[in-house]
Amino acid sequence: MAEAPCISFLSDYGHRDEFVGVCHGVIARRCPSVRVIDITHEVPRHDVRTGALILRDALAFMPPGVHLAVVDPEVGAAGQHARRAVAMLAADERHTLVGPDNGLLALAAEQLGGIVQAVDIGRSPERLQPVSATFHGRDIFAPVAGALADGVALAALGEPLPVGELRPLRLPSAHAADGALVAHVLRSDRFGNLILDVPHALLSAAELRLGEALTVRAAGRVHPARYASTFADVAPGELLLYEDAQRSAALAVNRGSAAEHLGVSRDEEIVVRRP
Repeated sequence: MAEAPCISFLSDYGHRDEFVGVCHGVIARRCPSVRVIDITHEVPRHDVRTGALILRDALAFMPPGVHLAVVDPEVGAAGQHARRAVAMLAADERHTLVGPDNGLLALAAEQLGGIVQAVDIGRSPERLQPVSATFHGRDIFAPVAGALADGVALAALGEPLPVGELRPLRLPSAHAADGALVAHVLRSDRFGNLILDVPHALLSAAELRLGEALTVRAAGRVHPARYASTFADVAPGELLLYEDAQRSAALAVNRGSAAEHLGVSRDEEIVVRRP
């Protein structure tokens, strides 16, 4: 039997209101056989970058299909503040991305090997009429995602858009300097763990040994820490550097919050070194 088509769905809608359920309904009406996987709807509101990071990290575990993401603070804007609504085909042609062209889809596109085809779906024949100025998730993105899951060709859903015009998303970049790792906070999770811009290759190149003592300089203060494989490797309340499930460096406090402990915010510099 053929597999049911699949749509993954991420947003900042939350679950208090009807927004997520309505989008599910629109998708199901357009493609009754579809499976929808909710990645999360608890992206901090309007936080495009956090949404982009979560979407990128989740895609490695999603089946091929349509990936719908809506974090859209510029919804309905006109003139110089307008943003496009887009659908895009990834290089391996098993994945399509649907959402606002505000950087939200950019990291996922890179994860999928780049984009080979894009269309502007703002006036898609699949859109619901009349289109609300404030709920494009319902009226544009959800019906287009449903149409793609139902087998409609990307080219039939909008106007061709040069791939080079898609909006990128810029992130800070960690580096090694004078025997230290100079990193930046990308985001924090609900446990207060701080995800850093240190990929596995850079962390490996630092040649840190599990269990060894470290110092972490953040917000003008130096904190003792330890390089560990998991939270319980240090005592409750102690700071640790570890490699997270995405194989990136992160900071945590066992049974606590590294975000609160260090008092840092997004993009702040973190310097990790041996004492």
